Amino acid sequence: MFIVHIADITMFYAPASGGVRTYLDAKHHRLHTRSGTRHSLLIPGADFSEQDGIYTVPAPALPFGKGYRFPLRLAPWRNVLHDLQPDLIEVGDPYLTAWAALDARRQLDVPVIGFYHSDLPLLVSNRVGSNWFTPNVEAYVRKLYGNFDRVLAPSRIMAEKLTGLGVRNVFVQPLGVDLQMFHPDARDPGLRAELGLDQSTHLLIFAGRGSKEKNLPVLLDCMKRLGPSYHLLLVGSSMPTSVPDNVTVVDDFCPAPQVARLMASADALLHAGDQETFGLVILEAMACGIPVVAVAAGAFKEIINDQCGVLCTPNNPSAMASAVRELLARGSAVIGQQARHHVEQHYAWDSVVNSLIGHYHAVLGSQWPRVANG
Repeated sequence: MFIVHIADITMFYAPASGGVRTYLDAKHHRLHTRSGTRHSLLIPGADFSEQDGIYTVPAPALPFGKGYRFPLRLAPWRNVLHDLQPDLIEVGDPYLTAWAALDARRQLDVPVIGFYHSDLPLLVSNRVGSNWFTPNVEAYVRKLYGNFDRVLAPSRIMAEKLTGLGVRNVFVQPLGVDLQMFHPDARDPGLRAELGLDQSTHLLIFAGRGSKEKNLPVLLDCMKRLGPSYHLLLVGSSMPTSVPDNVTVVDDFCPAPQVARLMASADALLHAGDQETFGLVILEAMACGIPVVAVAAGAFKEIINDQCGVLCTPNNPSAMASAVRELLARGSAVIGQQARHHVEQHYAWDSVVNSLIGHYHAVLGSQWPRVANG
C-alpha cells in the first residue's frame, strides 16, 4: 500500500497552547488513523522522545512561558526531518523551525507548506509598543513565506495581508472545531447556582488568554453598563484581578471539557478582540449552541453572520452592551441553535482535514501516487 508521509513542525505547542495546538492535535488524530497517510509531528520538549508519531526535540523552556520552549539550534530539527524522510513538510511558526524545514527541503527535495497562524508584524508591534520594527518584520515575513511552495492562512484577512506583502501562492484554509467535545449537551443547569446567581441572570462568557489584544477592559466596561442582571465569566490565564461585581474570574488553564461545560451553560460568548487571525473560541462557543457578540474586526466578520450572533463597533463598550441586549431580545437559544448548525456545516474537523489533503495533493502533484511504500 502506498502511504503519503506528512510532517508538521512547530514551536507553538505547549500544555496551555491555543489554536495551533488544537489544530495540530485534531489533524494528527485524523491523519495518523487515515488509510494511505502517515503523520509525524515535531514539537519542542525537554529531550528527544517519540510516542504515536509525536516527536519531541530538545529546546530550552522560556522563562514565564507557561510551558513554551524556544528552539535555538537548527540542526536537531533538520536531522529529525532527514531521518523521517517525509514526502511533505508543513511549518506552523515563523521562527527557527521554519528555517530547519527549508534546510531539510534542500536535502530531501520535498515541498514545504507554511501555515501563517499569527500576524507577526502586528504581534511584534503589540509586544514592543512601537511600529518602528514593522517594516523589518514585514520584510522578514515576505522573505520567509516567499520560500514556501504554498502558504495557508486561516482567514481571508490574513491571506490579504500576506499577498499585500508580496507573498504568492496564498490560500485560505479555515480551522475547525471538535463537534463532540463542544456540544450543547455539555450544558450544566446547576452552574448559576454554583456561581451564586439567580436563575434569571443572563450569563455571559469569555474564554482565552487575558493578553492585551483581547481588549478585556472593553468587556469589563460593558458589564458595568449592563448591570447586575447580567454576569460575565472570564475564563483563562492572565486575567485581570480587579473586576466589577458582576464578573467572575476563573484565572487558570481549563481543560476542554470544563470550557465546554461553562460555554454550553452560558447565554452568549463576548469577545472584544479586534486583531483575531481566526478566533477558534468563537467556533467552540457556537458548537456549544450559544451565540456570539463580537466586534466587527479581524477574522470575526468572516465567521459570524446574523444567524449566529451580533457584531458591534470595536473598542466601544456602549455598543457592545447594546449588542448584548439586542441578541438576548432576539432569543439567544434560537440563535444558538443556528450557530451550532453553521459550524456543523462549515467547520467540522473532518472537512478541514479533507481540505488540507487537497492542498497536499496539489503541491505533491504527480509525486502523490509514487511515494515510498509503507
